[in-house]
Amino acid sequence: MSIRPVRRILESQPTTEGAGVKLRRAFGFGDTSEFDPFLLLDDFRNDNPQDFLAGFPWHPHRGIETITYVLAGTVTHGDSLGNRGDLGAGDVQWMTAGRGILHQEMPKGDARGRMHGFQLWANLPASLKMTKPRYQDVLARDIPQAVDDDGTAVRVICGTFWGQTGPVEGVAADPRYLDISVPPGMRKRLAVETSRHAFAYVFAGSGTFRDASVPRGVETELVGSAGTLQPQAAAGNAARGLTPALQAGTPGSTTYGDARNRSLVLFDSGDEIVVQAGEDGIRFLLVSGKPLEEPVAWYGPIVMNTKRELQQAISELRDGTFIKD
Repeated sequence: MSIRPVRRILESQPTTEGAGVKLRRAFGFGDTSEFDPFLLLDDFRNDNPQDFLAGFPWHPHRGIETITYVLAGTVTHGDSLGNRGDLGAGDVQWMTAGRGILHQEMPKGDARGRMHGFQLWANLPASLKMTKPRYQDVLARDIPQAVDDDGTAVRVICGTFWGQTGPVEGVAADPRYLDISVPPGMRKRLAVETSRHAFAYVFAGSGTFRDASVPRGVETELVGSAGTLQPQAAAGNAARGLTPALQAGTPGSTTYGDARNRSLVLFDSGDEIVVQAGEDGIRFLLVSGKPLEEPVAWYGPIVMNTKRELQQAISELRDGTFIKD
């Protein structure tokens, strides 16, 4: 087996989206080729309702898929196709925007005012950019969980892992989307197909993602508002890039390779990862997908392959022909 070394650790940074929702961005709105086919990951986690109740009013999407995973609170959604519904704790919505959709997402805290969830954007290949929009709404009870003898638990949202297959299917990027909990002090090896780009996002506890026998330096990058890479966002979305890398540690240091809450770990090539859980255990998303290796023309929530296609989409949005029959 070939262990995937850590390429970088990205620390998610505060940003504001929609009508003023305060969240953390792990990556997005920059050169996301290392994450291909994924474009963006936001962590919307807040205990103050005033920081999220304004939500994400009506806005367009084209050329991508959005994956919303709710851990606490609810998200009420509606769209231009007439769909309406609520996502509760543990639920998932996988939306294929395809040729175009207008929708809104309005978060509401739980009984204690807490809201927590993630939104991941996956790119669509050129052949499916103008496909018919569709939804896959999955209730928490329908997401299978596999538990190993050592107590490691894995919720399989999409893809197959440890004999369980997630309920989300027919996704262009053929992704694997897992929610993994590893008990305190446990060292775990987890398989990832060599043909896929892969990353982990830590949202509880801490740990180390590396093979202890092969020390390597790890860079940490901040994803923040100072970046100037890539385009200005539209429809209330602020553009974000990557600042120059900062060294997280040197080989043999006690901090290098460590990943704490709100850290994103980008892996290099190999067919498995190794995680060593800290004293409080660790919980993280493990996401992988086959790279599309296609050009990206990006303006806010619209992602096409060429500038001409992008300009056409923006023109249609302005003249009222964006939504297709």
